[in-house]
Amino acid sequence: MNTLILRTVAPALTALMLLFSVFVLLRGHNEPGGGFIGGLIAASALAIYGIAFGVGAVRRALRFHPMAIAGAGLFLATLSGLLSILFGVPFMTGLWVYPRILGLEVPLATVISFDLGVYLVVLGSIVSIALALEQDSETEIPDAEVAQAPPLEQVPLRGKRRRRDRQPRETR
Repeated sequence: MNTLILRTVAPALTALMLLFSVFVLLRGHNEPGGGFIGGLIAASALAIYGIAFGVGAVRRALRFHPMAIAGAGLFLATLSGLLSILFGVPFMTGLWVYPRILGLEVPLATVISFDLGVYLVVLGSIVSIALALEQDSETEIPDAEVAQAPPLEQVPLRGKRRRRDRQPRETR
């Protein structure tokens, strides 16, 4: 689908959806949301961009292969869980640190790094699937071959044959 309206709206819609996905990611610790739904929103944004401008445009916008993004997310989520073991607490226990940034104390936790890892895994895997599907639909059948295809009535049916000349059954 390559309409003027979609190509005009897609960049702004993609930017808004990506911004909203980061909002959902960051708010997910205290309220509904988090890495999974944020990653789905971001993947949906890139899918819309891909529908409007093609697979190549999305690959250029990502700068990394989608599966590399998913792998980095998996590594970050695993590291977030293993970090607690190094501090002598059970696996996946949240650890907090309070650094001072510009004179403000900012609470950071391994929970947000785990959510960020989930976000990247979902984003990378769903975008990889969407790009593969979109790329297949772009390279399916050239228009010249479609024009030479026989009408649907002449294509033989596979499996069970339908009989069009059969009369409907009478009710008893």
